Amino acid sequence: MPFHIVLVEPEIPANTGNIARTCAATGAHLHLVRPLGFNTDDRTLKRAGLDYWHAVQVHYYDSFAELQEKYAGSQFYYASTRAQKIYSDIQYKDGDMLVFGKETKGLPQQLIDENIDNCIRMPMTTEVRSLNLSNSAAIILFEALRQNGFQSLI
Repeated sequence: MPFHIVLVEPEIPANTGNIARTCAATGAHLHLVRPLGFNTDDRTLKRAGLDYWHAVQVHYYDSFAELQEKYAGSQFYYASTRAQKIYSDIQYKDGDMLVFGKETKGLPQQLIDENIDNCIRMPMTTEVRSLNLSNSAAIILFEALRQNGFQSLI
């Protein structure tokens, strides 16, 4: 089973395009929760994903609740700078859902509060608020793949 990258209300097309490219390279599925901050035929989005769009399974949802209902039996992990757990301390399994919020505000506080035990963060200095969304998604996805012996890539 592939890993899943979930972007909740992404705002910047280049970030989503870069994440799509990472998904194409790893076999991860990309899930986009509306509203999106761009049109899916945006030139920047297409350019960032290069000519790999055919290799990405992209799924769209009108709400996060819709996605949760479809994947009710799956394990969700929520990336947040406000989390206590470090992303590398989690034992990821194939099929896990890696959830990221919008670039300017992150995930809604209510979603974090309801899932605090499954919230993860990347350690960083106090000089910055957060890492770039596409970098964050790649870092956590590759940790999950590493823990599982890169099986989907061999």
